[in-house]
Order: sequence, then structure tokens, then C-alpha cells
Amino acid sequence: MNGVIGAILPLAVAVTISPIPIIAEILLLFTKQRMANAGGYLAGFVAGVVLVLGALVAVAATQELSRGSGAARTASIAKVVLGVLLLVAATRQYRERPAPGETAAMPKWMNGIDSFTPGRSTVVGLVIGAVNPKNVLMALAASVIIAAGDLSTGQQATAVATYTVVAALGVAAPFVVAAVMGARAQPVLDGWKAWLGQNNATVMAVLFLVFGVVLIGQGVAGL
Repeated sequence: MNGVIGAILPLAVAVTISPIPIIAEILLLFTKQRMANAGGYLAGFVAGVVLVLGALVAVAATQELSRGSGAARTASIAKVVLGVLLLVAATRQYRERPAPGETAAMPKWMNGIDSFTPGRSTVVGLVIGAVNPKNVLMALAASVIIAAGDLSTGQQATAVATYTVVAALGVAAPFVVAAVMGARAQPVLDGWKAWLGQNNATVMAVLFLVFGVVLIGQGVAGL
């Protein structure tokens, strides 16, 4: 069990320090219904991560992924492929980073965030948590590790819950800061938003590079 948790935590960390989902949470904390919007977004994000990882674990658990089996070899190859995809994504992100003095562009869906309602915020959080391509890649890798860990159903649920908690820490952090500090949180959150927005491409490039190498290493070791 501990080995499985140790193997999936780095993947959850890759999800939690993604700048764009965190920036969205910060922006929602400056809307009229700030706590309701930000809370709904956080709840939706958590639900999205749980639903996708839970579904992938359920599918992976139907396969025989014990060491030495044909399915285990296929899973190892899948890790290598996922790792290569992350390396390609790292290269793309690095090339798309803003030039010195250039302002980084934000996703178009953020333009109308000032008018979000709690319901819409929840739906957006669910979508980002569930179908963000990077989140899906990390969940795929985590599901293979969990399914191959020879865990009971309860232990698998614990692994999914642990992964989700860590994956949501980044989005939860601005919400907690706003709840604790109140109006004093604004300059802190503004600073976070500015830094994350400007360095999004660089942060993602480093993340993709590191975890791409990790997945390739895990895959090669399992062949």
C-alpha cells in the first residue's frame, strides 16, 4: 500500500501545481459571490478528479496487471508512451513561453469569469478537474499503478482519496487564504495570480519534463 501511495503522489503533485486551475480559483475570489463561486469551483474540481481516476481504476482493475503478466507489460509500455507524450508537451510549453516583457495570454474561457454563478463555477471546476489533458494523463498513470498494486477495494479507494486530496491542494490554497485572511488576502492573491500567469508555460514545461522522465523510467523498469 505504501509503495503505491509513494508512486502516485508525484503524479498528484503534478496536478496540484498547475497554474491555470489555481488562477481561475483566484479570479473567482474577486467576483461578487466570491466564496460561493470559489467553493463551488473547488468542489467541482475535486469531483472531476475523483470521477476520472475512480473510473480509470475500475477499468484497470479488470485487467491482470500483476508483475510478469502480459497485461503488466502492456501497462509498462503505456507508461513509456505517456512519458514520451509528456516530453513532447514539455517542449511545446517551453516554446510557447512569453518573451521577456511580454504578457502571457490567459485561456479565453476566463474572460467572462466575473459573471460566473456558483453553479457555473462548479461545472467549470468539474470540467477542468476531469478533462484537462494533463490531469487525464496523470490519472491514467496513477490508475495503472493502483490497479497493479494488488490492493483491496478499500485500499484502492484510499489511494484514490489520497491522490485527490494532494491533487486539489493547489486549487484549495487560495480559498483557504481568502477564508482566513479576508480582505487582507487580496494583495497576496494578486501576487500569486501575476506570478502564475506569467510563468505558466515555464512551470508546465518543467512539470511535463520531470514527470515524463519519471513515467518512462517506471515503464522501462517494468518491461
